[in-house]
Amino acid sequence: MPETREARRVQGMCRCVCRCRRPDQAEALVSKYRDMKYHRPRFGGAPGTNTMCHRLLALLLPALLLSATPVYAGSEEKTVTLPIPPASLEEWYKPANKRQVWLHTMFRLRRSMQAVTQYSALEDRELLTKWAGKLVKDYNSIGDMVPEWRDELETEWAERLLAAAEALDKPVIERALFRLGKSCTGCHREYRAITAALYRTPDFSVVTVEDQETLEDMSYEDTMEGLSISLNRIVIALADQDIKAAKSARQKLVSRLDNLAGSCASCHKDEASREQILGNTNKGKLEKLGTLLEAGDIKESRHAVGDIAVSICARCHGTHRTLSDLREFIVKSE
Repeated sequence: MPETREARRVQGMCRCVCRCRRPDQAEALVSKYRDMKYHRPRFGGAPGTNTMCHRLLALLLPALLLSATPVYAGSEEKTVTLPIPPASLEEWYKPANKRQVWLHTMFRLRRSMQAVTQYSALEDRELLTKWAGKLVKDYNSIGDMVPEWRDELETEWAERLLAAAEALDKPVIERALFRLGKSCTGCHREYRAITAALYRTPDFSVVTVEDQETLEDMSYEDTMEGLSISLNRIVIALADQDIKAAKSARQKLVSRLDNLAGSCASCHKDEASREQILGNTNKGKLEKLGTLLEAGDIKESRHAVGDIAVSICARCHGTHRTLSDLREFIVKSE
């Protein structure tokens, strides 16, 4: 059995052990997996070197070791392993690449598969062959862009698809599309979410926010901390019926949000996206809070603060924070 297939077989057995939690089998599989030679280069390694699959070793072994640990009644702790895509994938995303080459390749693949299905049903040999050629070209390019995934591609079925399209052999076309689609689905299931977190999420650790008063650059973390402090100072002051302190904290919150808006504009170029979070609508809510504080209306002021927290803070966090936190966790764990 070729070693790449042996690796896949052991990987499948390991997953079975993890699901069934069979410690007696887990130890034997771990030993076998450690000793197994896997002739695929590491990232940047020379072909043919005597190495194991880095991703599986890093992510599957911990799951196996966990399966060998007894689970006690009442235990709520769970462990989730995340597969990390090969480092070579990064060069096909911005900012390493001027264009989103990987994304456009994926879009073309989806479009080509749809066209092949359509023209096969219509028995239009000319257009079927045209789109099958596009599909095969883009599918095979995956192995060129990410060599670590080359062995996972169904390249033989891609060539069969092209030949079947030229012969208008609909049963073979259908089987070939199924095999290619299955390979796509498997990759997406393992990597799509993590890839989005790594390469389609801003790295806020390198983003700075300029203080419009001092003209000093502040880290994004410090900026977020300052916003949280200002918002909570308002809530605390209102709870203690301290209108003066609430007014002061509101002014500071407005100033810090203005600083943040300048930073957001560096990525959000269109006015519509900027308007959604820090545009005139939400500025009006901040002004309304000021009016309510001037009138001494504590009850309505508290409602206004809650509205601001949802429409500004929560809405932005829902877009950026979850993926950003996941990205930070992954990067620090590598």
